[in-house]
Amino acid sequence: MENIEGFVRSAANALGVELFPAQTDAFQKYMKLLVSWNEKMNLTAITEPRDIVIKHFADSLTILSVLDVPDRAAVLDVGTGAGFPGVPLKIAKQGIELTLMDSQQKRLTFLKEVCEKIRIRADLVHARAEDAGHDKKMRMKFDLVTARAVAPLPVLCEYCMPFVKKKGYFVAMKGPAAQDEIAQAQKAVKELGCELQNAKELSLMDGSKRTLIIFQRVTGIPAEYPRSAAKIKAKPLS
Repeated sequence: MENIEGFVRSAANALGVELFPAQTDAFQKYMKLLVSWNEKMNLTAITEPRDIVIKHFADSLTILSVLDVPDRAAVLDVGTGAGFPGVPLKIAKQGIELTLMDSQQKRLTFLKEVCEKIRIRADLVHARAEDAGHDKKMRMKFDLVTARAVAPLPVLCEYCMPFVKKKGYFVAMKGPAAQDEIAQAQKAVKELGCELQNAKELSLMDGSKRTLIIFQRVTGIPAEYPRSAAKIKAKPLS
């Protein structure tokens, strides 16, 4: 399999993120595991090594180019899937305390092996966001919450914002046309005790566009949120 260590270093450097040999080696091992496991279960439609670097690894690292994430920050990746953006963030910023949450146990089984093979520590939580958001061990406990999910922003906010602690951040990773979603989410953001800090547009090495929408918690959150998944989808906060 192609060695992508130099390429992932260049992709990270383009975002202002410096990687050392042990970190590029971790990305190489991660890629191999992703491709291997993808033959047994559907983890990603992206399987070419350089595409994985750009569309998964570098895309995940864009968070570090727009937000200062300190060591020891408690980071939660909601609906992590194959580990994006959480695992690349942990590889690049080893001091963070990472939690990976997903509703499918088989994905967490894959991520357990990834963490063991590349020697990173992460808490793996098998749960749905609408349930975990009411868990006292997780509710308003994280400095940074991330999601690369495809849900509309008002829905994503209700799934993710309950985990954000006071003055903490939620970063929604979106495509190029995010302004309409931001406008539609204004009610949800206010109702969930947060405010919009920034919407940063950027380009990856292949020219594809991304928007990172950054919210910060400014007040508490009403006890009824998050609602059930059925209610969130039937009547979004918009």
